[in-house]
Amino acid sequence: MKIDEIARQSLLYDYYGALLTERQREVMELYHEENLSLAEIADEMRISRQGVHDALKKAERALKGYEQKLGLVDKFQKTSGSINEIDRRIEGLIGGLTGKADSGQEQDSIAGELTAIKAIIDQIET
Repeated sequence: MKIDEIARQSLLYDYYGALLTERQREVMELYHEENLSLAEIADEMRISRQGVHDALKKAERALKGYEQKLGLVDKFQKTSGSINEIDRRIEGLIGGLTGKADSGQEQDSIAGELTAIKAIIDQIET
């Protein structure tokens, strides 16, 4: 698994893990959080390695299904990105205002940035 896929699985588990069966949660935690191999999990749970593999894949499919239906992780990521962009723009406005006299051009620039910030906020709300 790539790093991005692992991070995504972790987010999906954080949001939807409580919806999995106890066995699926246990397999996911041992594999992703404890970093145990399928064989080690099989020994600990006293099931076959194939049983661990099947439980893990079924849990991952369930998490993806929940996300497709509910979209909470995508909404979180969109919101987080928007907040970072708003913060960046506000920092720019503050930097632009520090130690400068107001002029019409600066006010237009500030108004433009505030309009862009409002547009970002409007995207979060949809």
